Amino acid sequence: MPSAATITDVAAEAARRRTFAVISHPDAGKSTITEALALHAQVIGEAGAVHGKAGRKGVVSDWMAMEQQRGISITSAVLQFAYRDLVVNLLDTPGHADFSEDTYRVLTAVDCAVMLLDAAKGLEPQTLKLFEVCRARRIPVITFINKWDRPGREALALLDEIEQRIKLRPTPVTWPVGIAGQFHGVVDRRTGQMTAFRRTPGGATAAIEEQLSPEQAARKYGPDWHRAMEELELLSLTGADHDQAAFAAATSTPVLFGAAVANFGVRQLLDVLATHAPTPGPRPDAAGTPRPVDAPFAGFVFKIQANMNKAHRDQLAFIRVCSGRFTRGMTVTHAATGRPFATKYAQQMFGANRETIDEAYPGDVIGLVNATALGIGDTLHDGPAVMFPPLPSFVPEHFAVLRAADASTFKRFRRGVEQLDAEGVVQVLRSDRRGDQAPVLAAVGPMQFEVAVARLDAEFGVTTRLEHLPYQVARRTDPASEERLRAVPDAEVLTRVRDGALLALFTSGWRMRSIGDGRPGLTLDSLPAAE
Repeated sequence: MPSAATITDVAAEAARRRTFAVISHPDAGKSTITEALALHAQVIGEAGAVHGKAGRKGVVSDWMAMEQQRGISITSAVLQFAYRDLVVNLLDTPGHADFSEDTYRVLTAVDCAVMLLDAAKGLEPQTLKLFEVCRARRIPVITFINKWDRPGREALALLDEIEQRIKLRPTPVTWPVGIAGQFHGVVDRRTGQMTAFRRTPGGATAAIEEQLSPEQAARKYGPDWHRAMEELELLSLTGADHDQAAFAAATSTPVLFGAAVANFGVRQLLDVLATHAPTPGPRPDAAGTPRPVDAPFAGFVFKIQANMNKAHRDQLAFIRVCSGRFTRGMTVTHAATGRPFATKYAQQMFGANRETIDEAYPGDVIGLVNATALGIGDTLHDGPAVMFPPLPSFVPEHFAVLRAADASTFKRFRRGVEQLDAEGVVQVLRSDRRGDQAPVLAAVGPMQFEVAVARLDAEFGVTTRLEHLPYQVARRTDPASEERLRAVPDAEVLTRVRDGALLALFTSGWRMRSIGDGRPGLTLDSLPAAE
């Protein structure tokens, strides 16, 4: 049993953690805000650019070559850093719908989310989908309305959209002075003071801030200041004030305004995260029983990633610490097998960069090096047995046969495909018809195929050929049904490599129903969206 002093230490350390993800539609500025937060926490000297400019580096969270070339996030990244007396675990997530599965897994590992909205576009489709995941998991959401330095919609209209479309009560913490495209600064509703922003050359360093009293702001910004005051008065009359209990219950959202690319309003967001974001709390295990943060060590794998750094061609298992104190070198139990598991090589991540970490506490994300026995969703624990709920596999809708262009590279090809399957980049299916040399890749979106092909080339030196299959629908089946479907046109049964499940593929929903109607008793079970 841990001592009372140890329990107190763990609870105190957990209270210092802030673990959150940034979610948004593609191009809303997610990687840019991630970079800006790291800049304001003074853990990087200057912010990189998503779309590279001459002489300006790329963002630290987009480490993959394909991300840097296209200016999009393809895989999630973890940045751990100190701010004030806190430890921040920031998880940057892919915004593109094709990589929703990666984002969903990340959202199982956080205590809060920052929802980023484009000032001109408001709530976009992928933002809505990701918000629904947060709602289902009761994750509190802070809203940052980005790109206020460009023409956009009215601030009050954006608040109304949040309330009407996603039923979250917006409670602005800061308010813009100047309409979108004429951004002077923000008013802090808690103090009434204005912070005026001035961009530094190139926007790569923190913005220059000037604190103004209401009287000074009125003299300097005249009509824009008075307009902001009228809007704030209206907000006060409607009771749109921050309520910590409602925020923690995920029924209201603090709102801030800014421009991440110019580093406007980013410090204010970081301060709200430090002040209001929830600390790690008890996590329900697979039976639904909350596990206290001061229980013995336990955590779960939410991501596996290989070859993040050319200097370290290895694999990392990302572990969210849920309870207790982790110490490097401790021997824990792998819940799925009951076997002991050594943790000699533990890392703290900052994008693709990492360093050895000796201890971690609830809320922290650690990387275990070359932990190849671990899979996504696995639980590690110390002391009495515990297991956290399994993580989802999304229903695939796109299928393609993958082959090595050169037979002499087959060993590397097979190793690379196994790695991609372990990471959940794609699901790998096997058919007796094609054999191991031509696995079938199953994906939520077609960009996953592009990532698989690019990574096999860049990381394993294997050139591949991809042949798209006509299937659009997948159902779980059994051996008896597989036999009956063996010679049926427009259908095929394959084995999912990671768990041995039999998946029946069909060219369309209509064709699947037609085949089923003509063969009563076929097992064609739906794959749950989060199985």
